This record gives sequence, structure tokens and C-alpha cells, in this order.
Amino acid sequence: MARVRQEALTPTGPGPSGLLTASDVRELAGRLGVRPTKTLGQNFVVDANTVRRIVRVAGLAPDDVVVEVGPGLGSLTLALLEAVDRVVAVEVDPVLAAELPATAAARARPGAQLEVVLADALDVAELPGPAPTALVANLPYNVAVPVLLTMLERFPTLRRALVMVQSEVADRLVAPPGSRTYGVPSAKTAWYAAARRAGSVPPAVFWPVPRVDSGLVALERREPPATTATREEVFAVVDAAFAQRRKTLRAALAGWAGSAPAAEAALRAAGVDPGARGEQLAVADFARIAAAAGAPPATP
Repeated sequence: MARVRQEALTPTGPGPSGLLTASDVRELAGRLGVRPTKTLGQNFVVDANTVRRIVRVAGLAPDDVVVEVGPGLGSLTLALLEAVDRVVAVEVDPVLAAELPATAAARARPGAQLEVVLADALDVAELPGPAPTALVANLPYNVAVPVLLTMLERFPTLRRALVMVQSEVADRLVAPPGSRTYGVPSAKTAWYAAARRAGSVPPAVFWPVPRVDSGLVALERREPPATTATREEVFAVVDAAFAQRRKTLRAALAGWAGSAPAAEAALRAAGVDPGARGEQLAVADFARIAAAAGAPPATP
């Protein structure tokens, strides 16, 4: 993990144009020689109303410490600095990371603090300064789910999050058991938080314009299900259950348990029908299965 600035930057005051406009974004990208790449999942927001809406829906308080993943040229960063006193931005692109403090210094309100961390969000195990309390980000489409789950795992002080992701991914993150889109992202997200759709975002607010709609997902941290199993053990059950969706749990969990009879025994001990399928189970059910598998056998 590398910090662009060793100390948090205190902007000197707002510039004449405040938030970035579409022309500002293109001019800044051109000056830096930045061309958005699919490899990094870069689609920059160019609409000031959209970033203000994201911040408003996030429900932030001034004393929130916000972590932003993938700030890019700073469109959302500047809107966050209007609402909170401190933002820690994690950016993998060294050119963008180096430029962001100057953009904030020229445009952000006096007193707001920005610190930029040059790193891949999937590799970040700690952040400088006070512990973060909120995650607000336009997540790159290609790594949105692993980044969200990684941040929730590594930073338990995150009480809430608002992320913008591909609309299809948003549906998966908030899907309830039994729905067509319920799967691994749904169950694993539910371990950490209650998730809900918080709105849609059209392609036209991005540059370059993606071929898909985006969606906002709001998350509120909650305690995981009470269980003697570890998170890793529960997630192993989730992964196995959805590896082949059409199979019954008895068959799908055979490899995980060691055999189909062992899987059935764990399922029955957990009070789960071995003939059910993974998409019918809530995260608490997966937790019971993991705990049952790790429990000592009953005494005859």
C-alpha cells in the first residue's frame, strides 16, 4: 500500500466550477493522457447531479470517515468532500492517484480532508487515519462483488455503504432466497449487511458510455447469524451449494462433505431438507449446515 500523501490533504478552497462537469472530466483526462480502460473497469461519472444524488442517498453525517474505491478523476470524491470532513480514496491507477489531491485542493471546500492510497482495493488490509465508517463508491464493473465483500470483511467499522454497480449485479446483491437472481453474491452479502436497491443510474451520465444500466445498492451493517462455524466455513458451504444450481443440496454438497451420505447427515442435523436447492436457503441456513458439519457426532 502506497500513500500519495503522507498526511491528509487539506484543500485550499473551492475553485470557480466546484464539481467536475463533463467538459472538465474530458479536459482533465486529456491533459493527463488518460484513456478509460476496460481492464480497470473505468467509466467516469460526468454528471454533477448524479454524484450529489449518490451522496444524498448514502445518508452521510459530517463526522463519517468515508472510504471511496476507484475515485478516478474525482467526480464523486468532490461531492463526498462537500458532505463529510474526511475521505480516504483507494486508487489503483498511479496517474489518477497522483492527480486527485491537486483536483481536491483546487475545488473542495476548506477544511475537508482527502488522503489518497495508491493500491488495489483487493490488497488493502488497513487504511491510514481514523477507522472508516462508510463506503461510497462507483465500483469497477469487473471487480465490484469481490471488492465490496473484501471491504466489508476487512473493515468491520463500516456501518453503511452505498455502491454503484452494474444493474444486473445490483439485483444479485439484494436478491432474497427463492428469487431467480439469488446466488453466491446475495448470500455472502447477507452475512455482513442488509442490502436494498436504492435507485438506478442511466448510461448517459458516464464517460465512456457503458452498454448497460447501473444500480445503486445501499447496505446497513448487521451482525452475522449466530453460529459456531467461522465465516470461511459458512462461505465454503455457500460456494459448494451454488456450484451446480440444478443439483439438490445432498448432491451439491457431496464434495464439500466428503460424500453424499455425509452431506445428507449434515443437512438433516441442520434441519435442512437434503432435497432442497441452494437458492432456497438463507445465509442463516448455510451457517447451520456449516456448524452441523463441524459438530462432534452424537453419542449413541
